[in-house]
Amino acid sequence: MNIPIKQYWRLLSTYLKHERHKLVLLSILLLASIGLQLWNPQIIRHFIDSALQPGIQINDLIGSALLFITVALLHQLASVSSGYIGEQVGWTATNELRGDLAKHCLHLDQSFHKERTSGELIQRIDGDVNELSHFFSNFIFVLVANLLLIAGVLVLMFREDWRLGAGMTVFVVLTIFVLQRIRTAFSPFWVKSSEVQAEFYGFVGEHLAGTEDTRANGASEFVMRRFHGLLRKIFPITLKASIGGYSMWVSTIFVFTLGRSLALLYCAYLWTTDSMSLGTIYLVFTYTELLNHPLEQIRTQIQDLQRADASIVRVSGLFATKSKLKEKEIAADMPEGALSVSFSNVAFAYTGEDGDGERVLRDVDFKLQPGRVLGLLGRTGSGKSTLARLLVRFYDVKAGSIELGGTDIRDYTLADLRGRIAMVSQNIQLFQATVRDNLTLYDPTISDERLHDVLEDLGLGAWLASLGEGLDTQLASGGSGLSAGEAQLLAFARAFLSNPGLVILDEATSRLDPATEAHIERAIDKLLEGRTAIIIAHRLATIKRADDILILDAGTPVESGNRSQLAADPSSRLYQLLQTGAVEVLV
Repeated sequence: MNIPIKQYWRLLSTYLKHERHKLVLLSILLLASIGLQLWNPQIIRHFIDSALQPGIQINDLIGSALLFITVALLHQLASVSSGYIGEQVGWTATNELRGDLAKHCLHLDQSFHKERTSGELIQRIDGDVNELSHFFSNFIFVLVANLLLIAGVLVLMFREDWRLGAGMTVFVVLTIFVLQRIRTAFSPFWVKSSEVQAEFYGFVGEHLAGTEDTRANGASEFVMRRFHGLLRKIFPITLKASIGGYSMWVSTIFVFTLGRSLALLYCAYLWTTDSMSLGTIYLVFTYTELLNHPLEQIRTQIQDLQRADASIVRVSGLFATKSKLKEKEIAADMPEGALSVSFSNVAFAYTGEDGDGERVLRDVDFKLQPGRVLGLLGRTGSGKSTLARLLVRFYDVKAGSIELGGTDIRDYTLADLRGRIAMVSQNIQLFQATVRDNLTLYDPTISDERLHDVLEDLGLGAWLASLGEGLDTQLASGGSGLSAGEAQLLAFARAFLSNPGLVILDEATSRLDPATEAHIERAIDKLLEGRTAIIIAHRLATIKRADDILILDAGTPVESGNRSQLAADPSSRLYQLLQTGAVEVLV
């Protein structure tokens, strides 16, 4: 896998641009560390050669020893400081990258999220970015520092003996060449390993969330078979990727041992011919050992780069995924008050990545005047919920147009459009956050007084008072610990707070007990006052407040009109349903 250098540079320049001062300090510390590492062996050589000379003063040796200790301590201080700053830079950069990835995914259209599990996205956003932490923290700087250290050692080797320097140069070039070849050969396996692990984590996350259903329906053995099947799929791919890392390790151990042995043999030869002092032999051996450290670090970094390559490919691929929903640069202004709704020959199909899909809505054409309530009826799968999703523009229509407030919804910004529509369904999503944050969805402009008023109107005042910390009480993810009715009422409270011009209720009271439902019915009347509404109905009681009716069958409108007129017309479908009480037949 050959990733262009500009792709590395683009990633580094984007997420390290705010860390310039720390990077300058990191560079200074790394250069200081290199200089100190090269200096200390020179001190030891001087110490050894001086100690072997007759008449040496002990104070000179003590001075050399103290200088050695001082330089060693300064080197350790520089190393620890550079490590700390590097980790700080890495975590800052990766956290920013995580935030950008999460924000990007949240702005992608619903078809993207429908095709991917939450576990897969977590692995992409967190797991892949984790692999880049070292890449951001000090990869470039440590790589350059190690190369400078190697260059410094080679220069000093040439100063001692040109043949020794030439041999060490060949040793270094050969080592780096072998490591680079191994990295190139095994990087594709890390990409594949990341993909299958994302699939695995997606499977685990999905089935952990559905543990109760899995156990209740006796599907545990099936899930475990799938679990072990995915593990069997991961193992051979990860094994091949890991072999690349082990190959690097074995190669460096072999080359290090060979280089160390050749250096010692050559030094022994020079010593026997009185061409080299004992202190210089120690110097050469120490520099040979010193070469091992940067080469070992380069090996580790190249191994990390294998994983980083895979993560960069996947992160870049995620950033390259664009939303199918396009927003205009100059958007229309959303009108105030109740909003009219108009569908003109709308057709829609859920399409996969191959672009194919069966149409679920065909020739949908109706108009709903501001302030009126539409009752939407139809069998399961007839397209009722799809129609609601199109209104909030989770998807774009394949044909026709949808107007809200007299303007095509594609002419509004998504934020303005969704800010004027409140959608309450049976599936309530509550977050691991306070009651306040779950109600306001992190909007700080909504006051606590407003929250208390809305909760009192919905009959949740006593429930809120029973909570030890009131609005600051933490709710569990998914609303664990709340009854279905309480969760539904919190969803209604969200709708009240948004002050929408259009309200969409997907049989939003079907989870409530009769007593709570009677209370919420009064709250719904208040919510719908002065607002346009679409109620997806499954029961006769629900459509009683509707002004107009639209019945769908297999995605096609089969009846529409004024509810009172249709209810009085013996030939209408609605009349027959009311006579038999069989709205549930449509469900």
